[in-house]
Amino acid sequence: MRKTGRPTMIDVAADAGVSLKTVSRVVNGEPNVDPAMATRVLDAVARLGYHRNALAASLRSGNRDTIGFIAADLSNTFYMAIAAAVSSIAARERMHLVMASSEEDAALERTLALDLCQRQVGGLIVVPTADDHSYLQREVELGTPVVFLDRPASGIPADAILLDNRGGARAAVAELLAAGHRRIAVLLDSPAIFTMVQRREGVHEAFTDAGLELDPVLVIDGLHTPKAARDAMERLLDAETAPTAVFCANNRITIGALEAVLPRGVEIAISGFDDFELSRLLPRRIRIVDYDIADLGARAAETLLRRGADPATGTHTHLVPTRLVDRGGMR
Repeated sequence: MRKTGRPTMIDVAADAGVSLKTVSRVVNGEPNVDPAMATRVLDAVARLGYHRNALAASLRSGNRDTIGFIAADLSNTFYMAIAAAVSSIAARERMHLVMASSEEDAALERTLALDLCQRQVGGLIVVPTADDHSYLQREVELGTPVVFLDRPASGIPADAILLDNRGGARAAVAELLAAGHRRIAVLLDSPAIFTMVQRREGVHEAFTDAGLELDPVLVIDGLHTPKAARDAMERLLDAETAPTAVFCANNRITIGALEAVLPRGVEIAISGFDDFELSRLLPRRIRIVDYDIADLGARAAETLLRRGADPATGTHTHLVPTRLVDRGGMR
């Protein structure tokens, strides 16, 4: 019974009675192939209707010309800035960048990653959402390098480029405590996200180091959009004992908190993780846990290129440092 579906080089090799290597050499136009064998291969190609996959051929010959980047949420400017940095490295190497977004959905992440591998991209940079990445083990063994960005992989040894999430959050909250604040609100995204776990731990470390305890009533998570953060901040401001400071665990949360605070003109110290567009134009001063976002993306791309060139080397994790900076204060 003839196999249905698009014919492969394996089908061509079986039909022509030659090795897979011979088929590869013929369809890729390599020289010094026996003319009789070449004729048998080309006849089989015509008979089966085989179409050469130009991208796959380029990857097999070592010309890896496409990088796949799976972000967690492309509506967040953080990931767009990462993509710009990766694209710059790709352009330098005369490569292309293909982008996709998992929308923080583990099943979608898996589908996107395996689809890109099936399309035989030269490598993957993944911001992971899934809690098990063993599904990529076979792809890595077949030669597709994978680098995880912003969050580590699980279930598979892999390179990871991460921020010092815990240290950055600890420094921001320690600064608020040193300024005399005790009622510090903490606004976070989903507790299932690695960066949120790390930043929450950094907050607790700052309180522990100061010999103080964080009021759990002031900790609100699951804030995935600026609107959700704004609503949470408004509830806190309307409480009988409002916080005197707030730590926002990402840029979208900071934007939402500002939407609640600025119209009221209330005096509350604001510190947030991740910079964002127009932060310098804010009418009041805030503190930001900042870092070199271009370096984050560039390191991921460079690590992917090195992994592709030398897959036998051991995996490693690189931690990108953070710093506290002033934003806003425009009058």
